[in-house]
Amino acid sequence: MPTSVELAAMRRAIIISASGLGATSPNPAVGCVILDDAGRTVGEGYHPRKGDPHAEVNALAAAGARAAGGTAVVTLEPCNHDGLTPACHQALLDAKIARVLIAVMDPTSRGVGGAARLRQAGVDVQTHVLEEEALVVLSPWHTSLSHQRPVLHLLIQTDPAGYPAALTAEALAEIALERQAHDLLISLDGSAEEGQIGSHGRRFSVPAQPVPDEPADAVAALTEAGARSVLLVGPSKLGERLLSEGLVDRLTLLVPVPEPSQATTRTPTALLPDGYVLSRITRAGSQLVVSAERG
Repeated sequence: MPTSVELAAMRRAIIISASGLGATSPNPAVGCVILDDAGRTVGEGYHPRKGDPHAEVNALAAAGARAAGGTAVVTLEPCNHDGLTPACHQALLDAKIARVLIAVMDPTSRGVGGAARLRQAGVDVQTHVLEEEALVVLSPWHTSLSHQRPVLHLLIQTDPAGYPAALTAEALAEIALERQAHDLLISLDGSAEEGQIGSHGRRFSVPAQPVPDEPADAVAALTEAGARSVLLVGPSKLGERLLSEGLVDRLTLLVPVPEPSQATTRTPTALLPDGYVLSRITRAGSQLVVSAERG
């Protein structure tokens, strides 16, 4: 069983892993903490972008010789193959790590996974440690693999009654925050840009032309770019079509705070389309930020 120190280290690894959101795709955002043989934190790291060292390698570099005989706490199973960077399970073996705690198993492992290779080498390995908490960060990547397309997040400004409306200054501020955790931002005119401009480096492409209004073509273009998560600003024709075909995974509505009491003769509108359930509601200035997930 993981100790309280190891659980705290895993939560730290999960938190720092989020530093890679919006920059690592098509790779996952992963964090790692190294504990020495006395349980003291001696190194930590995360994966910043594809082609750069992985979380384990960065954490081991920080720990140096103090990693020998210690524990690696990592949010995703160490990779088992050489790609643009060497296999992380081998880096852990080379550092003489004695114990590895893993939150989420890697569905992209090729053949024998990193955890199995570590066990074969005599390393004590525990898996599924705080898995659900780690998926708070890894979920877009993990879900994208399952769907074989990016996770699509549609953000729409509405009027107080729930009807689509022009973007307000507060809506633009919310978009500026949300885009940081997404690979791509699709504007109302269909143009695409990185959520964090210049974050992915050369191993990522941004669609040069406006994203097509046809859902299948749009999804194909975004997938080809290597995106795992995409923020779309609505209301737009593409957003409406993606919603109607059940391809929007997350929906955020920015609803102006209504008056405490007001008379209206307007026909009520369902704020959420069928198939979506509320996941979070908060207030930002004079806006209600209503989030929903596809059930």
